Amino acid sequence: MKRKEFIQQLGAASALTALGMDHLSVNAMTKRTMKSIGKIGIQLFSLPKMLETDFKGGIQMLAEMGYTELELFGPYTFSSESAKARWKSLEPMIGFSGSGYFGLSEEGMRDLLSEYKMTVPSIHTDLDTLENNMEAFGKAKQVLGFEYVTLPAIPDERRKTMDDYKKMANTFNSIGENAKKFGLKFAYHNHGYGLRDVDGQVPFQVMMDATDPELVFLEMDIFWTAAGRANPIEYLNKYSGRYHLLHIKDMKPLTHFSGDGSTAPEWIQLFPLMTNVGDGDFDINGIIAAAQKNNVKHFFVEQDLVQQPEVSLKRSFDFLNKL
Repeated sequence: MKRKEFIQQLGAASALTALGMDHLSVNAMTKRTMKSIGKIGIQLFSLPKMLETDFKGGIQMLAEMGYTELELFGPYTFSSESAKARWKSLEPMIGFSGSGYFGLSEEGMRDLLSEYKMTVPSIHTDLDTLENNMEAFGKAKQVLGFEYVTLPAIPDERRKTMDDYKKMANTFNSIGENAKKFGLKFAYHNHGYGLRDVDGQVPFQVMMDATDPELVFLEMDIFWTAAGRANPIEYLNKYSGRYHLLHIKDMKPLTHFSGDGSTAPEWIQLFPLMTNVGDGDFDINGIIAAAQKNNVKHFFVEQDLVQQPEVSLKRSFDFLNKL
């Protein structure tokens, strides 16, 4: 590998280390390019079982840790029947029921979060509802105030070929245009698939090149990006201004999917490697600095179904708060 390519793949901080600079010097250089994150958010898929048992208690705990922004996950009362059925089928395996509002009304959710001085910038939702019921998101926005309607993953059956990704680009443009009519922004959250070269083309990049940057925004999940053999810093730079949201978690040791990351079993294989922010092998400082440079607006810790949220989520917050 040529020296230039080697440096680009490692990223600035890692490359400097490889070229002989000590770890403390690299961190010092990175920190000089960073500013405080400010508001630190949490994706509620980190602790759904606790929230299902005691929603108010869980929110109080997160507020006391210091989290001020929440990202919700569906399904919601207005979600498509297909989305509700899909979540229902998963209940025996995951041990909880998907619930965007955890039994509360939109007004009840708004009032509770206001009590703890929390806001909701973004919600995760399904493709079917995004395609067919954007008006419902517009009404919910009037109560909860969120700006982004975010797709967490493209359904398996709609991303099997390169043509599927090209069709999805058209779908994304339509969703983004419709979202804009209701004062919303549409964002796509990557899940690790579509990041490997297929016959000289990368599906994710083909899809992004065919979408309107004024209508289709991005939420990077740094764990799944790295698992898919992509460099988070390189992607933040390549699509500068399009990544508005960031999911932060860590991995130890750094590992890639056994295949192309297109199936749930490959994701599940890597769950045991997910760890608290700052306890893994990611260059968190470098990623955050790149995110800030490229105008990421919201930072969410997401430690999917973490076993001890009262310990792990506090540790992740404290690490980010000290950057």
